[in-house]
Amino acid sequence: MRYAIVGDIHSSTKDLEAVLKQVAEVAPDAKLVGTGDLFECTISKRNITDFKYEKMEDVMQLPEGFRDLLTFPSIRGNQEERIVFITNTDDPLRMELEKLPETMQIGEAVVIHGHQWHYGDNPWQKLSPTWKLVFFGHTHRSEIFRNGHSECIRFGEEYEVGKERVIVNVGSVIENREWVLYDEYNAVIRFMKA
Repeated sequence: MRYAIVGDIHSSTKDLEAVLKQVAEVAPDAKLVGTGDLFECTISKRNITDFKYEKMEDVMQLPEGFRDLLTFPSIRGNQEERIVFITNTDDPLRMELEKLPETMQIGEAVVIHGHQWHYGDNPWQKLSPTWKLVFFGHTHRSEIFRNGHSECIRFGEEYEVGKERVIVNVGSVIENREWVLYDEYNAVIRFMKA
């Protein structure tokens, strides 16, 4: 099974369309998976109070046709968590966001957003010791960590991921148009940029 892993879209229709087009050209058989932050919350975390909004449009960017592009499963990111926290409505979209899981298993790998640990932390300290391969986003930087050490990456090149503990940041769709192709059978990943 091959997976096209995308994250940090932040409601960017144009960037997501470009990435989806490349995925369709390069890996049409790949199953799409999201690492969260599908939507952009327009209320910053510094401006959160006890006030609850009743309209989703008041707290998030919802461009025309964007939701139609979200045909793939995803976990929740910090943007989705904030949107759910500051709204009080029976809007079906809010219910969808509330039900997004914190993690997702794809083959032997785990997908998590990455906001669960603080910047500069050793991510392995916050993750289950049974997780050998983890895909995440959040920082908008494509990276690979082997046994806690960051490595330089090159887009389009393959990296083995089956022999040691590896964390992979898939980068961001918004602005960077980055994603990762994970070939589970051959235990390799490829950083991609549309």
